[in-house]
Amino acid sequence: MNIASRIMELCVQKKITPNRLAELSCLTQSTVQNIVSGRNNSTTIDTVEKICEGLNITIVDFFTESDFSAEALEELKIFKDYLYYKYVKKDLPIKK
Repeated sequence: MNIASRIMELCVQKKITPNRLAELSCLTQSTVQNIVSGRNNSTTIDTVEKICEGLNITIVDFFTESDFSAEALEELKIFKDYLYYKYVKKDLPIKK
């Protein structure tokens, strides 16, 4: 897996364009376009972290490919949060 193809895969999963990803990641559109087009082959970890923030995923998620759809991944995240509050924090956040 290379970074450019992983970014495009995640954009497809999240149903966003690379330009929208740039906005969400607080990066310039040219930075993201240069990465996904292959013109930038030396992407820094700081840039990848910003991209992860824009995608609302962890760096581990970025480097772990998944066969799950975006909807399934969102449900897994919700379930993970539920388990965290049930077994670690012991109190579920209540929305009113």
